[in-house]
Formats: sequence, structure tokens, C-alpha cells
Amino acid sequence: MQTLLCYGIVLNYLWILNANENKEKVSELSEKLAIQPTLAKVLIRRGINDIETANKFFNPSLDDLLDPFLMDDMDKAVNRILKGIENKEQFWIHGDYDVDGTSSVSMITLFLRESGAIVDYFIPDRFHDGFGINDRSIQNAIKNNAKILITVDVGITSFEMLDLAASHNIDTIICDHHEPAEILPKAFAILDPLKHNSNYSFKSLSACGVVFKLIQAISTKLGNPDMALKYLDFVALATAADMVPLIDENRIMLHYGLHKINTNPRTGFKSLIYCSGINQNDITTSNIIYSIAPLINAAGRLGHANRSVELMTNPNEIKCFQIAQQLEDENRKRRAFDQKLYDAALPIAEKDYNSGKHSLVIYGEGWHTGVVGIVASRLVDRFHSPVVLLSNIDNYARGSARCPHNFDMYAALKKCENLLIEFGGHKHAAGITLELDKIDEFKNTFEDIAKEALSKDMLLPNILIDAEINFNDLSPAFFKIINKFSPFGFANPKPIFLTKGVQINNGIKQLSPNKIRFRAIQGNFVIDAVAYNLNSKLDILRKNNFFSVAYNLETHSLNGRHIPQINIKDIQIEERD
Repeated sequence: MQTLLCYGIVLNYLWILNANENKEKVSELSEKLAIQPTLAKVLIRRGINDIETANKFFNPSLDDLLDPFLMDDMDKAVNRILKGIENKEQFWIHGDYDVDGTSSVSMITLFLRESGAIVDYFIPDRFHDGFGINDRSIQNAIKNNAKILITVDVGITSFEMLDLAASHNIDTIICDHHEPAEILPKAFAILDPLKHNSNYSFKSLSACGVVFKLIQAISTKLGNPDMALKYLDFVALATAADMVPLIDENRIMLHYGLHKINTNPRTGFKSLIYCSGINQNDITTSNIIYSIAPLINAAGRLGHANRSVELMTNPNEIKCFQIAQQLEDENRKRRAFDQKLYDAALPIAEKDYNSGKHSLVIYGEGWHTGVVGIVASRLVDRFHSPVVLLSNIDNYARGSARCPHNFDMYAALKKCENLLIEFGGHKHAAGITLELDKIDEFKNTFEDIAKEALSKDMLLPNILIDAEINFNDLSPAFFKIINKFSPFGFANPKPIFLTKGVQINNGIKQLSPNKIRFRAIQGNFVIDAVAYNLNSKLDILRKNNFFSVAYNLETHSLNGRHIPQINIKDIQIEERD
């Protein structure tokens, strides 16, 4: 591994260039796939080392989805649901208030109603109910004479509430993707690929992915497996928004789900796309993460998430557009709350970080609980450290935990569970509750765990470079193959390339306080370049010295044309005689 350090005014970035590739394997993939050796290196960095795997990567196929009946308890769940539909029993769906949860509730509700079931759903109120299954939901299920409870994106650690449901003869089917405890809750069937000794080989489904496998199994049992495919748009939305790895089944479902969103979006999705201000027919994972998902999440952050489900299940265009407009307005307000909390937490985070802390556990009175997760993620991006943000809710410290990908948040919280009232989540995100007088002890214990798990170098924000290339390698064919690497996201990021000996051609345009554009030249090859949040490097550029750039490839639109450009992630000055 070759390591390059780039010292900026704000952050020190660690550039990591993979320089130890298997030359024989690169040559084999390049020849048999008819692609440039550089692109073969990019495949190998993603763990794609043979022709069969590469062909599956470039050509996702629904035939490669796993048999849903491989998942433990799937037979039991399917038979119970079909019996419930036949006997006209009341179904009660309980889901979380984020994109994954509301997409899951919307999808299973629509599917069951289409199949003839009697269905009602419940989304908890973030501020009054908190995370997970709560007494209000179970009591409403009892009042409505529900016989089958399906939990989505929650349930795997809900012991007390599911005991209550069972005591009233309600059969629970759990559809979850979070880590289970050693002992499982009382349920008729538990669908979770992370169950201990599970036979299901792919462990990284979103909750919506788990629910889709249930729908796929029911459709297969009914002799119409294709009936499930029209719901893949929900899975694409949740898969992108929940930041699960875009590999294996997730990549396949996202690929086909994005196609449906782009070619035939359902009414609610169309309203979200319009109010997000993005171009229809060109929706990507990035659009979902940064434009569409925040609108859906805004429903639960500043109000009630039921609106998200209503939006995604309602066929009425006027109603959907009204809800989407409302969510867009609330999302603007949410950004103001974000910034206020971020401004309050940042000085505390900087003090702890500068004192050598490996983790950031920050408590504040009166912080808006609807945005603590977002701000925690922003602090992770800024400091590349595990972050726990807490606030006082009903005289308990409640909050969100986020971390970089080289840290296991769930495992860390598991080691602190004697200090916690409850916690739930997965490797990179979790929610926690503890007594107010336990905050300091938790902070010290969590710091010890982070210090043991993370070296100082691991706390440096890094840029993983796929390959070093020259600008004249960037042919139309090169761009065409790069596009086939999509959809991009967690575990399949946009490839980052390194080019040395770059200069400015005809000056710099500063388009906003955090955006610059210029023409980059290496040798006799010139290409458009854009850079965000790199204003600290303006002096390097203005001196017109040679510099190195780490960048993604993309296109931008100008007068109806798609023009190639590089999106610069970082810049390093080159000293030359």
C-alpha cells in the first residue's frame, strides 16, 4: 500500500493507493472482459476476481436472487399469512419512522391489500413513543381485534411488548435486519438474516429487503412469483437510504427498482421527485440519499411519519402532491434545526477531538431529537470518529449513535449494555437510552472501547484510490464502463482515481462559497473539473503549480449535452524544480 499525506487547513487526508494488485489477474480480467487494465484493477478492489462474478456484477439478474424459503421461518410466516387472508383475520403492521421502516410498511400494506387481506398499520411518534414496538401500538392492535402482527424494521429485541401481544392470542411475524440478542423474543415466526445459525447466506438486507423476500415467498406460493417484482421500487428506495452494502441481492434489487422508479414511478414517488427538484428518468442512489429520502424522513422528524406511508400508498395525485409539498417545506425547517444543533455540538466535539479523544459522546439539554441522528452523521464526516449525541427526553438521556465504517457501533454498545436501559441498531448506526446520571460513566467506558479499537491513523479521514491514471485514459469507452459500475453506494462507491502533474487552464470560477470550477489540464488533455468544500486549497490552484488530484468521474449537463468532468475530492501540491 502506498500512503500519501495531504495536509489541508481543515483536515489531514490520508490518500491510500492500492499498488499491490495481482498483475496476472488484472491482465486476465482486462483481456476476457475487453476493458482497460485500470478498470480491471477497480473490479479487483471490489473483490471481483473472476469472469463469472464480473459478468454478474455488470449484468444484474433477478434469476440470481436467493430462494426466499432459505430464510428461517419463511414457510411458517407464509402459511400463517395465507391462512389469515383466507379467514379474513385482521392484520396489524408496525414499522419504524425512517425511510426503511415506512417503505416497508407501505410495501407490505399494499401487497396484502392487493391479496385480499384486511390491514391496518401503526407508525410510532418519534417524540412520544420513541423507537421500537410500544404499548400504544399493541393496545390498538388488541382493540382492533388483530390476529396477526407483522413488525418491520423493528421487533428483534422487543421482548415485553411481544409477550403482551402473545397473551392476547396475536401471532407475531418479525421482519427485521438488526442484530438479535442471544435469546429471541416470543414470536410465531422471525425473519432476520442475522439470526444465529441462519441458513440465509446474504446477511446485509435492508428491512425492506427482508419484507420483499416475504412478499416474494408468498407470491411464489400463490404460483405467481412475478407479482412481487412491481414492489422493487420500495426496496430500491430503502436500500439506498439505509446505506446497506450495494452488493449481491441488494445490488440486483436496487438495479431493477431504480429502473421502475425512472420509467414508471408510482404516484407518491412522482410527487417526491418533483418536489425534490431532480430530473425524472435520471434518478440515482445519490438522488435518493440526498434529495428524496430527506423528504420522507422529514415526516417523522418534525411531525408524524404516517404521512410518508400515506404518500407512498395513495394513488391520488393531488393528495400525494400536497403531502410532498408539506414534507419539502418541513425539510427546509429541519435543515435549520440541523444547523442549530450542529453549531451547538461542534465546539464540544472539537474540544474532545483536540484533546486526543477517540470517540465523541456529547449531551445537550433541549436538543431536537428529530435531527440528532443527522447531526451525529455530520460529526462523523467531520472528525471520522464514533459519535453519540444525547438529549434529555422525559428525564432520560436518549439519542443516536453513528460511526465510520472501520468501527462496529453495535458491538461497542453491547459492551456497555450494563449502563444502558435499551439500545438497538446495527454496525454503523444505533439508538440508545440511559439514565442521566450514567452519562459520564458511559462516556468513559465508550472511550476506552474506541481507544482499543481505533488507532490514531484510523481516525484520519481517508481517500481510497482505486488506480492512478492519466487524463488521456479517459476515453468515451472508459466512461461507458464506469457507468456500468453503478448503482453506487456503500460497499460500491464511485471509483476514485489519482492523476499527477495537473495544472489549471484559464483560471478558476468560484461559483459559491463551497464550490469551484475550472478546466484541468495534464499534458495536452483538458477536462472540466468541479470541487466542493476545497476552498482551503485555492492558494494551491491559483499559484498555477503542478498538483495531484483525487477524483470521481461524472457528467454535467450544458445546453442539453452531457459533458464529462472530474469531481475533485482532494488536491495535493507537487514540488518541482
